[in-house]
Amino acid sequence: MDTKKATPKKILKEPLELVLSLILIGIVSVTFIQVLFRYVFRLSLAWSEELARYLLLWLGALASAYAFKTKSHFALRFLVDRLSGRLKGWASTLVVIVVSGFLLLFIWKSLEFSVSMARQIAPSTKISMAVPYSSAWVGGILMLYYVLKNWWSDRHVRKEEESKPRGSWDSSS
Repeated sequence: MDTKKATPKKILKEPLELVLSLILIGIVSVTFIQVLFRYVFRLSLAWSEELARYLLLWLGALASAYAFKTKSHFALRFLVDRLSGRLKGWASTLVVIVVSGFLLLFIWKSLEFSVSMARQIAPSTKISMAVPYSSAWVGGILMLYYVLKNWWSDRHVRKEEESKPRGSWDSSS
């Protein structure tokens, strides 16, 4: 059994995972405080529901980026997987181009929307609405980064596999 300890160095090497964990802890804490105040103290906190909603926006956007990072997002690969060799590489590159184009448009429009909402103030927390809405473009930038990073690393792995001599006695083949 592999039991790896979470050292401070490892935690700092994974900032996305750290931020996701902190946001989730924040949502649970704020929701617990709201339930405690509502049902035990018979008081309602106006800011707690709003803050939990905004944290959920950030959690969703960053979790989507994490799915791209770990390649655990939904993908229709049945067509690309049936191809072989260079054709598979070209198809994968085409998919990356289409996804990147969509993400660039998404980032642009969500950034435009965030800027337009900068003057609107949230009723309970009194923060600019640009803060919760900026989760979309930040998540989009991270998704684009991981799409391109994964494509680049997959491309190099594929090139290394193609350059290996066939029929070797290597146990990994």
